[in-house]
Amino acid sequence: MARIDTFSGLTEFMAVADRGSFRSAAAHLRVSAAAVSQAIKVLEARVGIPLFVRTTRSVALTEAGARLHQRLRPATDEIGEALGEIDALRQRPSGVLRLSVPRIALDLVVLPVLPAFRVAYPDVMVEVDVNDASVDIAKAGFDAGVRVGDFVERDMVAVRLTPNFRWRVLGTPDYLARHGVPRKPEDLLHHQCIGYRFPTAKSVYRWQFQIKGRPLSVDVAGGIIVNDHLTMIALARAGAGLVYTADQVAVRDIEAQRLRTVLSTYCISGPGLHLYFPRRSQQQPKLRAFIDFAKQVLLTRKA
Repeated sequence: MARIDTFSGLTEFMAVADRGSFRSAAAHLRVSAAAVSQAIKVLEARVGIPLFVRTTRSVALTEAGARLHQRLRPATDEIGEALGEIDALRQRPSGVLRLSVPRIALDLVVLPVLPAFRVAYPDVMVEVDVNDASVDIAKAGFDAGVRVGDFVERDMVAVRLTPNFRWRVLGTPDYLARHGVPRKPEDLLHHQCIGYRFPTAKSVYRWQFQIKGRPLSVDVAGGIIVNDHLTMIALARAGAGLVYTADQVAVRDIEAQRLRTVLSTYCISGPGLHLYFPRRSQQQPKLRAFIDFAKQVLLTRKA
């Protein structure tokens, strides 16, 4: 049995009822008068009662047609307003922009960009979900996410927000004075190293190095494992052990000499933070505005 489209013929019905003419309705809908007439005939056959009284000189609503028109008018106006709102979203950035970001992006991306962005685009409300776990942004209803470039899925569009990271092994001067300075990556096996467990994968991150062009991974030892990057750095700052992190994330502690870099000869570089999103999402004005604004602010900041 063929499926009946509830809305079939209603557009033509409203056009004829509003204009009092099949020819005028056809011109408005940009179809032929015959097409409008056929749509009305099918609709009348479906409801089982005439909706119009037709003469050679005029077209008028029957009692049933008048009742249908009266009931449909508010719904038609609502639909028109809804389509108008969508058109407004297309024309100017507005609506709710939902972002998923890790904690390390707060200082590097969110705080430098968000206050000024809201001033520039007051019609865009930004909702930020801070989460170090790997998030399926499309499934979770986010417009975009921020992640280290290595962890962005390949089917996503990625836009660079920060320079490449230089990974560092850091410890307080006091810790290094008490436990000694490691001279090669293998020495870390004899140190208290603060481990990082991925919130989603549940595996503990292996510290990555390079020796004479060859990669080396070290399963570090220690009495502390956390699943939050900034907590890990705070523990290192408190002297609990060595930590492996990106230079930009710990730049204030490094510049203030609260944390000291060791094993710099063996440390590697890698992709920095990227904004990522499904390809079709970049057509949204609110997201396009955020991308352009974030790039401008962060590039100016780096300069």
